[in-house]
Amino acid sequence: MRALSPRMCFAFLLTLSPALAEDAVALRVDSGQAGAKIDRHIFLQFTEHLGTQIYGGIWVGKNSKIPNTRGVRKDVVAALKDLHVPVVRWPGGCYADQYHWRDGIGKKRAARLNAAWGNSVEPNSFGTHKFMDFAEQIGAEPYVSVNIGSGTVKEAADWMEYMTAPTTSSLGQERAANGHPAPYAVNFLGLGNESWDCGGLMTPDDYLQQMKLYARFINNYNSKAPTQKVAVGPGTADTAYTEAVMKTWKERKGWSFDLNGLSLHSYTVFDGWPPHMPATDFGEKDYANVLKETLKMEPLIQMQTAMMDKFDPEKKISLTVDEWGAWLAPTKGSNPAFLQQQNSQRDAILTALNLNIFARHADRVRMTNIAQMVNVLQAMILTDGGKMVLTPTYHVFKMYVPFQDASFVPVTYDAGSYKIGDTTLPRIDAIAAKSKDGKIVIALTNIDPNKPVQFDISIADAKMGSAHGQSLTAPKLDSINSFAAPKTVTPKAIAAEVKNGKLSVILAPASVTVLTLD
Repeated sequence: MRALSPRMCFAFLLTLSPALAEDAVALRVDSGQAGAKIDRHIFLQFTEHLGTQIYGGIWVGKNSKIPNTRGVRKDVVAALKDLHVPVVRWPGGCYADQYHWRDGIGKKRAARLNAAWGNSVEPNSFGTHKFMDFAEQIGAEPYVSVNIGSGTVKEAADWMEYMTAPTTSSLGQERAANGHPAPYAVNFLGLGNESWDCGGLMTPDDYLQQMKLYARFINNYNSKAPTQKVAVGPGTADTAYTEAVMKTWKERKGWSFDLNGLSLHSYTVFDGWPPHMPATDFGEKDYANVLKETLKMEPLIQMQTAMMDKFDPEKKISLTVDEWGAWLAPTKGSNPAFLQQQNSQRDAILTALNLNIFARHADRVRMTNIAQMVNVLQAMILTDGGKMVLTPTYHVFKMYVPFQDASFVPVTYDAGSYKIGDTTLPRIDAIAAKSKDGKIVIALTNIDPNKPVQFDISIADAKMGSAHGQSLTAPKLDSINSFAAPKTVTPKAIAAEVKNGKLSVILAPASVTVLTLD
């Protein structure tokens, strides 16, 4: 007998639902106990001068045959606007600590070699003004990371003055002469990047000596748009950086400096470095291993949060997970330094699991950036010349838009277990929230790739009539969206009715579903 694929199973469920009902998961949503706000900044993007992300993926130039607005691809802008991207981080990443902002302004640009990523030529056509225009086109606030590794405090301070000062300043006048008289808003400022590794192999004490100067002397002159400063934090479970930065912040004197965020970088890399887990043509065991690895995000956040709580029990400083996602083997035939990888249904499940973790810790985790936006790592979008395709990860981000700035609502359920060999994972995952317009939104993930699951949902203190939403399934675990078949993995509309006081919905194997109660 031919095995049913997840999508075939889903189509077949109407005849299976009585049996499923016996094994249904009872999920209770306590709508009267709204918790922390799930900040919209949890759903951020990250773009770096890396591979074909900027040049070709975002920027094609005004004279390109690819439709563009002032050189930025129209198709990419339209797709990102649908995600309601709150913030985009730039120029890196590891590249940030070798980026010199003056190379990217004015009529004459300095061509450099990108030593961070394969010594490719960096023409600096896409600099400060182009980035700010791109962010404005997609409706996002800018998050700029300054160069602590190979730069100076003066260089960073001058860059901030160039971006934010009025034209009474010489640097403000220079910006106006380059085409933008009004000061820019720099809503977020990263004080370095991975200073413990590619940012300079600094010890916590080494970094603190630099960070205090950058935090003190980089000034924002645009009073209409305050800047939040994010310090470098850990990239592992080690809390040394967290303790050092938080202790220094706690013991600072007067108005010497302030911080608003501490970064955490954590990629899903199974079975050691360098990343070698295939992005396609993998089996169920690889599927389970990668997802088990990604679930380590939760204890990592708990550990770093516990250390932050010692110095900041009021949770004034955000744990900013500004690099996360799957880091897999590069696409065959691509330049390995360009970090191009495909994006499958497994990545969709991985995305939902991480977003759920962030939501559960929304009191401390108030900003995250998936890595990265276009053509690099776990991208939203892939491009090839004039062609563009949306990935399964993109679709999950779009499905989760109703969670932006919603209030977390507790849920109770038995997650069960899914096993393959010696690997055990929870069978399901779920979160709920009350959206800004007062509606209950529920995200349900069926991790089990072999069995559908029925949820029987009850909601305390809420009237239920029906629900609508979308479900993301795929023919196979490693199904992807390609340029030849761009809609292999796309969300399908789903509706559910209340019966006997419960909202029942059936999820296909290895699927993500988001429902809004009407």
